[in-house]
Amino acid sequence: MYVGRFLVVGPEGGAYRVSSRSFPNRQIVTRDDALTVGPTPDAPETDNPYVAYNCLRIVDSPAGETVIFGNGSQVDPIAEKIELGYPARDALASSLLALDYEKDDYDTPRIAATIDADGEAYVGIVRKDALLVETVEEPTLVATYEKDSPEAFDFEAEDAETAASAAYDLEFEHAVCAAGVARTEDGFETAIENGDD
Repeated sequence: MYVGRFLVVGPEGGAYRVSSRSFPNRQIVTRDDALTVGPTPDAPETDNPYVAYNCLRIVDSPAGETVIFGNGSQVDPIAEKIELGYPARDALASSLLALDYEKDDYDTPRIAATIDADGEAYVGIVRKDALLVETVEEPTLVATYEKDSPEAFDFEAEDAETAASAAYDLEFEHAVCAAGVARTEDGFETAIENGDD
């Protein structure tokens, strides 16, 4: 089944995976304070605005450290609002509503999730027909296609590296790259899986 880009989020961590039929020549790299999706060196040039973006950021907020991850440019304004002290739910809802779904040939939804230092987690999606933001108490999956409403999902990963690998290896079609995140006593750890052999 092809579900497009997806994320899994729970109170202890999660993962984000790029799955793509149109732009498979992408990778995730660490850049400044973010994990960034972008073209590989051998990728054909494109002016598609949805190919490169920060997919994961960790920010400090008045409530403590928070991780934000998602499938597009919405990650940055969500992170900025949380840094300013917005509650995560409000930051997700207002940013997703403002940016709306992607105006591509498929009306691709935007998806995002947050986890704070206490394990309070949220997931959000904006589709052409709805905006949903929900509290997460167990691993929850949301994808851009087919599974575009948050649903409980069996996903176990004890650390960021395992989360990234597990997301990459899920049997959804056209895996490109994945990022994992885990909440630890010392803050959030992240990992990248680019499918390198």
